[in-house]
Amino acid sequence: MPHVQPAQLSEFDLIRRYFTRPVRKAALGVGDDCALVEGRPGHHLAISTDMLVSGRHFFPDVAPRALGHKALAVNLSDLAAMGAEPRAFTLALALPEAEPEWLAELAGGMLALADEHGCELVGGDTTRGPLTLSLTVFGDVPLRAALRRDAARPGDDIWVSGTLGDARLALGDCRGEWLLPEPEFTQVRPRMDTPTPRVALGMALRGVAHAALDISDGLVGDLGHILSRSQVGALVDVDALPRSAVLAGQPEAIQRECVLAGGDDYELCFTAPAGQRDAIAAIGERLALPLTRVGAITPEPGLRLVDRAGNPTRYEGASFDHFAAP
Repeated sequence: MPHVQPAQLSEFDLIRRYFTRPVRKAALGVGDDCALVEGRPGHHLAISTDMLVSGRHFFPDVAPRALGHKALAVNLSDLAAMGAEPRAFTLALALPEAEPEWLAELAGGMLALADEHGCELVGGDTTRGPLTLSLTVFGDVPLRAALRRDAARPGDDIWVSGTLGDARLALGDCRGEWLLPEPEFTQVRPRMDTPTPRVALGMALRGVAHAALDISDGLVGDLGHILSRSQVGALVDVDALPRSAVLAGQPEAIQRECVLAGGDDYELCFTAPAGQRDAIAAIGERLALPLTRVGAITPEPGLRLVDRAGNPTRYEGASFDHFAAP
């Protein structure tokens, strides 16, 4: 009898099958950017954990200061996606060996970003092992104000902050998938190494947006989480997706790959009623951050991609999956 190879579990299949349980003492459990538990009066405490593993999430030779920044930034981005204000974080760190100069740079990058957001390091653990950083962040969000993935409504506009795709463009150069001129690579690499968590935007969107998440694994996959949790569909104009001048100068196939499935830019994708367009424009102006309307939520399930003329656009790529082949 032929041997049948078991189906490969995706990251989200694994979580759903083995680690999703009904919550009784928490307001929100597995399945969103943060869990929500009872916090100080009038608030929920938003909690999220992210792990960065050498060779999977960053190159082994990455500058330690950039690595310290990114390790905290990706966690703060989860708080931003919920509209939460950072309070504190813990750090679990596995190291092949303890090198004082390397550790000083790692801590410097991490703690500089922590100070910028008033987020205190309050504990953690260290051990010897393959280089791995696991952070847990805690933040405050007023009751009933969290930006949840299950709150999108038909007729909502779909928005994204900043520009998409530069981190994936830089990664492709590092992997040898394509070759950028050095000045262009220098422009886009910081989006991969030192992303900016949109904390101020997340808090500003309380009471304005319905649903939100951060774009960590690629727009197609991440927006799909909102659609699934909210039981809605979406129509997205791929030509409206904001991109930098460097990315806009690349071949169309590379542009589509980067803006649709690139991830790692840690911009916010959110939905909001059409009546909030002026309020969102004012938020973008106040924060000096471009906010671009790229589509709409529909009652029909599924994600439909179109070009600026409204013609259907096919895209066969997939967003990042931690359990797919590197």
